[in-house]
Amino acid sequence: MPGLMFSRRRRYEEIAESIREHLDEKIADLIEHGMTLEDAQRTAHLEFGDITVIEQRSREVWQWPVLDSLRIETEDALHRMLHAPRFTVIALLILGVAIGANTMIFSLLNGVLFKPLAYPHSERLLAVNHQSQQAGFKNMGISPSLYFIYREQNTTLTDIGAYDHDELDVTGSTIPERVRVLDVTDGTLPLLGVSPFQGRLFTQKDDSPNSAQTVLLTYPYWQKRFGGTSSVIGRSITVGGVSREIIAVLPQDFHFLDQQDPSLILPMRWDRSTTTLGNFNANAIAMLKPGVSLQQATTNLAGLLPVALKTFSTPAGISDDFYRSLHLAPNLLPLKTQVLGNVQSSLWLLLVAAVLVLFVACANVANLLIAQIEVRCDEFALRYVIGGTRKDFSATILVESALIGIAGSIIGLLLAYGALHIIVRFEGADIPRIRDIAITPLVWFFNATVALVTCLLIACAPILQSTGLHLEGLLQEHRDVERQSRKGWIAARVLVTLQVALSVVLLVCSGLMFRSVRAMLRVSPGFTQPENIQTFGFYIPESQIPDTSPDLVIHKDQKLLETLAAIPGVSAVGLGRSVPMDKNSYQNPVYVQKHLEEKGEVPPSRPFNFVAPGFFSALGTRLIAGHDFTWGDIYSRKPVVIVSKAFASQYWPRAENALGQKIRVTSTDTWREIIGVSDDVRYDGVKDPAPAIVYWPLVMDNFAGQEHKLQRATVFAVRSRTARTQAFLEDIQQQVGNVMPNIPLANVETLGELYTKSMARTTFTLVMLCVFAGMALALGTLGIFSVIAYSIAQRPRRLPPSAGSVARRPSVLEMSIRQGMSLTLPGIAIGLAIAFVAMRFMPVSLFGVSAHDPVTYVTTAWAVAVAALLGCYLPARRVASSESLERASNQV
Repeated sequence: MPGLMFSRRRRYEEIAESIREHLDEKIADLIEHGMTLEDAQRTAHLEFGDITVIEQRSREVWQWPVLDSLRIETEDALHRMLHAPRFTVIALLILGVAIGANTMIFSLLNGVLFKPLAYPHSERLLAVNHQSQQAGFKNMGISPSLYFIYREQNTTLTDIGAYDHDELDVTGSTIPERVRVLDVTDGTLPLLGVSPFQGRLFTQKDDSPNSAQTVLLTYPYWQKRFGGTSSVIGRSITVGGVSREIIAVLPQDFHFLDQQDPSLILPMRWDRSTTTLGNFNANAIAMLKPGVSLQQATTNLAGLLPVALKTFSTPAGISDDFYRSLHLAPNLLPLKTQVLGNVQSSLWLLLVAAVLVLFVACANVANLLIAQIEVRCDEFALRYVIGGTRKDFSATILVESALIGIAGSIIGLLLAYGALHIIVRFEGADIPRIRDIAITPLVWFFNATVALVTCLLIACAPILQSTGLHLEGLLQEHRDVERQSRKGWIAARVLVTLQVALSVVLLVCSGLMFRSVRAMLRVSPGFTQPENIQTFGFYIPESQIPDTSPDLVIHKDQKLLETLAAIPGVSAVGLGRSVPMDKNSYQNPVYVQKHLEEKGEVPPSRPFNFVAPGFFSALGTRLIAGHDFTWGDIYSRKPVVIVSKAFASQYWPRAENALGQKIRVTSTDTWREIIGVSDDVRYDGVKDPAPAIVYWPLVMDNFAGQEHKLQRATVFAVRSRTARTQAFLEDIQQQVGNVMPNIPLANVETLGELYTKSMARTTFTLVMLCVFAGMALALGTLGIFSVIAYSIAQRPRRLPPSAGSVARRPSVLEMSIRQGMSLTLPGIAIGLAIAFVAMRFMPVSLFGVSAHDPVTYVTTAWAVAVAALLGCYLPARRVASSESLERASNQV
């Protein structure tokens, strides 16, 4: 660039020299024809014209006028910004934070919603589910029988793969540990395009029930347990009491869908020869053939359901009519839709909120620019005299706005990067696909687009203000100064009112979310003091105690409960198949005696839990009727059961009426007497209604078609004020080791942590909305402060000479409040009207509060009014001080 400028300067000098040479030649020629020197010079100049203009026009041939003008404007704008540091810093911070908020939320949207899943042909991947309206099943997975039929006879899928999650103990030469396991059929990983880092994937032979036991290691577990040794392939590892050959290590970037990463992958090993109908405990994915639609695949699989009924037998105690009456139907979804769940509404709401913050920020900066224009009226008037046009003034303002917008976007990008890093590291927002969130080229493009839009938005009002300046009047001893100020005042008023209105909308939205969360926290979850309930998973493998000795398994559970109860500070202990909010329950239809369904009907499906005596006491759940199980009930296999209040209320008017009634799962099961009714527990989170749950004993005979039902995998709940502490966890581990050596604990966390996780996404949405609303309110207050301060700054010159200092203080305060409220009240009214309409379409469902909750609207109006009064009072107090008033009097 310096070389280019030097070359252009030299060319300009050559042009000037050439013009002088031509002029000198003309003068010499006129002298030769008899003219005097003076006459020759005068004649030559008249013929040539203005030499300066000729030089300028000649130079333009070697110029880029637009670029040169832009360069000059940019340099001047930078100079002005550097000499107005307060204005520059405030404007950049306002826009940086607002643009950063938009960039951050768009990054979330891009990573979560817009990006395709990181699998080959991800647009053709499906989640295979089933539904039964009759039984109340909305999203069942897949059964082994349907898996076999679909894979063998479908005509619309390239392949289908089943999977399930489990937790098993890894034992052997090192310290035993409980690890997360992914069970898959042989086609599951190939559907996702997985290639092993070492070794090979499962084949159909590995997935056969009589083949050798094999296992795949994930990359982190390979590094953790085997130190990344390359000789791991072919070695054995004991998983779940079974020795298995390691046949592969998966790549470092392997993540199964959007679920918690497993440590080991095991083959499903379903036995087709012994498979019966039912058992929808697994999940499945599939890939459409090219050119096949989702509807075609659904129709194809629906046609195969009767084939499964004819091919496979029913389990003991369940008739063919039962399965026909379910009216099962495939429920196929794009895999991405299944992964995302219902997060879309929350993210779109946050983006709308961020955009509103950006509008408020733009209005605020536009106000600052308008104030700058008022200060620079003399500059514009002088430029107008020497040939400047209003178009030039608009270009000046646009360049300044562009510099502010570009710098703000850079700051915003840096802030967004930091915020995203915190969100991804924290992982507490319950956002799916959080690993895919990053600053990508699309995010860069979005940031640049926002910067461009921001430049235009903040420039519009100042440009209109500059075009309305009466420049001729300004040159006549400032006779029209007040008129210019009045025009700037009107523009500022409009922008401040807009800021207030948008702030009100955001505050109403965040207020409704706050009241929703508050309502959730007031809902009794059905348990007490969850932060004092330590939970952990425990599994007694069949390799240690076989199924032929169920009483020994129960005895170990009882012994461990008694040992844990002896730990100092423990007030109650219990165990069950699951605890509230751990997402580990399953359900089945339940028949109620004396409430038999009509022929062809299926009773509603109910969630199940299998518990031991003391479970309700450990959770702090009340038994509102009847009594708890006893160990005598457990060991004697007494046919008893406990139901929740929600279950009882669907059949009997009072909870006490349920006592003595009988229920069962299949038509050949033993009828089991209801001996207790528990208070409702929000197993799926406080936002969802309490389920009508059924609590069965840990071990039973003749249950759900099984001769013996034994619950091996359990979750212990230990109530103590020292829960979460390292010393308490060490005591638990020691007592477990004393009862069952080499049995590791799994999922060690408090019930309070599970409770917090169940509200994580709602809490994240609330926090972000409150941040955005707080930003908008602060900016709105700043806008009022700026306008009032500007108005007061113009006031002293217009005070009448008779106004004394005693009278002036209330006059200034009254003027400030009057003018501030004239901006605020219309903004509040407009904002409330917009919010009243917009909240009806709020994408995030509210809980325990109406979208038109009057408390929220009134509180918002008061909050904005108080903030506005503060914005009025501060500049008034500053200007109305005795020193300021004395200076004003001197000026008068």
